[in-house]
Amino acid sequence: MATKLSPNYRPKESEPFMNPRQKEYFRLKLLKWKEDILLESKETLKNLQNESTQHPDLADRASDETDRSIELRTRDRQRKLISKIDAALKRLDDGSYGYCEETGEPISLRRLDARPVATLSIEAQERHERREKIHRDD
Repeated sequence: MATKLSPNYRPKESEPFMNPRQKEYFRLKLLKWKEDILLESKETLKNLQNESTQHPDLADRASDETDRSIELRTRDRQRKLISKIDAALKRLDDGSYGYCEETGEPISLRRLDARPVATLSIEAQERHERREKIHRDD
């Protein structure tokens, strides 16, 4: 059951957490983000196909190869992001969206608005990054 949102609706801390309006807000935000990424990805693919010209100049060829490599890395990052968006949409469906997977506590609305695929609260994310840094430094 989709809830109709006004175009200027923004989730507020004063509302019940993850009420139907907030869920619909984040669902629309995630779907729009995914759509934008897919459109950008199609453009990138079209550009890569159109740029298959051979340059006699080595510098031009090297420059094209660098551009192509950057485009391919970007597409890989986008593919991973789409996977995270799909996982967030599944969490919206199963009711776990917006809750920290480490503590079970609600993730702040400001964090979710800035990073709708977030699975950890800021505190849990900071702990995770500190542990990662300690293990990296070993």
